[in-house]
Amino acid sequence: MAALVWITAASSVAAHEVLPTIGDMEAVDGRLTFSLEGNFESLVAGIDLDGLEDTENAPQAETYDALRAQDPAAFEAAFRSYWPTMAEDITVLVNGEEAPLTLDAVMVPEVGDVEVVRQSTVRFSAPLPEDAATMQIEWPAEYGVLVLRQMGVEGGWDGYLSGGGLTEEVLLGGGNEMTGWEAFFRFIPVGVEHIVPLGLDHILFVLGLFFLAARIRPLLWQVTAFTAAHTVTLALATLGIVNIPDEYMWIVESIIAASIVYIAVENIFTDGLNPWRPAIIFGFGLLHGLGFASVLTAYGLPDGAVIPALLGFNIGVELGQLLCIAVAFIIVVSAIRLSEDGKVNRGAAWAYMAIAIVAVPVAMIPISAMGPDAVEAYLPLLFMVAALSGLCSASCAVERFDTYRHMVAMPASIAIALVGAYWVVERVFL
Repeated sequence: MAALVWITAASSVAAHEVLPTIGDMEAVDGRLTFSLEGNFESLVAGIDLDGLEDTENAPQAETYDALRAQDPAAFEAAFRSYWPTMAEDITVLVNGEEAPLTLDAVMVPEVGDVEVVRQSTVRFSAPLPEDAATMQIEWPAEYGVLVLRQMGVEGGWDGYLSGGGLTEEVLLGGGNEMTGWEAFFRFIPVGVEHIVPLGLDHILFVLGLFFLAARIRPLLWQVTAFTAAHTVTLALATLGIVNIPDEYMWIVESIIAASIVYIAVENIFTDGLNPWRPAIIFGFGLLHGLGFASVLTAYGLPDGAVIPALLGFNIGVELGQLLCIAVAFIIVVSAIRLSEDGKVNRGAAWAYMAIAIVAVPVAMIPISAMGPDAVEAYLPLLFMVAALSGLCSASCAVERFDTYRHMVAMPASIAIALVGAYWVVERVFL
């Protein structure tokens, strides 16, 4: 129940989601210009976005909400007042020397749905000496993720800054384009991160596949169908062949939540792979692929290495899914084996209980050292591990056949169905 509460609470991220800042950089008429599109209310409010998923969890959430409700003129004035701080936080080096930054324009959209992130555009520039050859930009970690691309040259540079830091030297004349291999390896961790720890809905869907029957053959059929489907729509959406407008993405997200409910409920009423289940999973996988694509598009793809970046991201997603299945299998393997012969194993029961009440809290120590944002991201997953270990402990302590299904798989599926149902209601009505 604790895991259920935490997972449900984490579902509110969509309403106050932290998105990367997307920008273009170009040398024009002796100046190096930057045009950034992002959620600048969070910066003005003083929110530390490093690793943050939901602005509602920030201490400055009330100030942030008030800024989002301001009309364009009022927020533009607030941002211009904040600009000296931002100009001091950002460092632009030209030929290794720091260049002064000038704010050129602030464009703020009209107030719409205050529960949806407002993306404003900020333009600033730095002077370029006649012999300017290279540039670097240092982006502070508290400003979140920056995706920046070089425009107006052949082989423009594409940068991705997560956790702050200074970029490598970028040639202003071009020729910095990311190679296919660089794009491939750079986007693998992006795909993994979208599943673990950020993709709770996808994690629950994959676990729903696992809890039907923790055996290789039915799991292989289901995962293959799901992987094939989301690979197709991820590629089509990323390449622009299929396009879902942002205002309709809530429909996709709602159906993804409904797919979690369907898979989990079917687990409760059947203990084997029905002939139609892989086909249904394939259909749901098509929608999950659109969800993956929306994230990948937000991060931006290097123009000259779209396919390698897409492949790297997809492999990262698969690695994240396999990691979830592997962890679940390692946890429940003893419970499955003991369920097959109907014997009690008090040693295994105590071991599972130790995982739930000792190992999980101990795991929180290094995660806590990473900061409150890491705690927020990983805490629901740790509660899932603790809850699953508790169910396995009970399964090992009871002498009867098929205890794994009745005391582990079915309760876990019920919990997954309840979370999915909450997400359906939240995404449709809240």
